[in-house]
Amino acid sequence: MRFMLFVKANEGSEAGELPDDEGAARVGELIEEMAAAGVLLAAEGLKPSSAAKRVTYSEGKVSAVTDGPFAEAKELVAGFCWIDVPSWDQALAWTTRFAAAAGEGVVEIRPLYEVSDFPEDVLPPEAAAREQSLRDALTEKLTAH
Repeated sequence: MRFMLFVKANEGSEAGELPDDEGAARVGELIEEMAAAGVLLAAEGLKPSSAAKRVTYSEGKVSAVTDGPFAEAKELVAGFCWIDVPSWDQALAWTTRFAAAAGEGVVEIRPLYEVSDFPEDVLPPEAAAREQSLRDALTEKLTAH
């Protein structure tokens, strides 16, 4: 199962503060462990929303482009980790290890849709095969770096 772990922003991350040396080292070591264990697909920190743009669209057309910063830091994402593990239990175990390394904060864990989640009337077998092939190629590209 693939999961996206969203690290929620806080006042410090929204101010552009970077973690201290010890915190960065602890998280870096965990990221290396996750990569070595073969569960990590990607992990990145995000710059604050003051460096972002929010695009609003409706009926296939962009209706607004808003420059950051955005008001509610607790609803923003400061970083993410994309993992592939066999179960929710393992996703929670890795998140627990991240919490221990990071010290404090909030992480939201969300499972990703898999091709197999879509019924044939929504994603016919030929389209599902193409979609899976594309996902496999992109994952291989990610993990090759």
